[in-house]
Amino acid sequence: MPKLPKELEKAVLSLPAKEKDKLLIRLIGKNELLSQQLYFQLLEDESDLPHKRTEIKNQILKVSKMYHDTAGWMMMDMRDLNGRITQHVKITKDKYGEVELTLYLLNTFFDNQLPNLEHYSGKTDTISLYIAKRTEFLMKKLPKLHEDYYVEFERDVNKLLERVHKYCPAYYARQMQLPTSWNY
Repeated sequence: MPKLPKELEKAVLSLPAKEKDKLLIRLIGKNELLSQQLYFQLLEDESDLPHKRTEIKNQILKVSKMYHDTAGWMMMDMRDLNGRITQHVKITKDKYGEVELTLYLLNTFFDNQLPNLEHYSGKTDTISLYIAKRTEFLMKKLPKLHEDYYVEFERDVNKLLERVHKYCPAYYARQMQLPTSWNY
């Protein structure tokens, strides 16, 4: 984003407070992400995060139980759900939730869609790569969390890594050198 010229910055700062407020409200209204971030910061707080995470988990569970004709349709749904997780993180800056929800997304789809993810084929190639990349993303995010959280994630991360190396993403997991187990 380009920096404002000094003259414009001084002119804006010299405006009366009422006029600045009007401009600010108009600008916030034009940026949906900014308005959602401000809504969370000003009207909600950290205590609302578990509720927001639960809503996303319910969406993940609902979609993962749906019938998927092909691996392609399933991947579209997974990408959509991952977009919701990303949006949640952009609004709330919830790093713990990002790891928790991504891990839940991947494990839940393995739980409910195993017949579609069991064997590698030309039809599952794209989703195999997607799952391997999301797992790699997850493995990079985990060390950024406080060590106290590791105990909470250990079982689910190891379950995911076992599945990633056993089912359709195995080829890409080996290629990306994903670990077979996670010991913090």
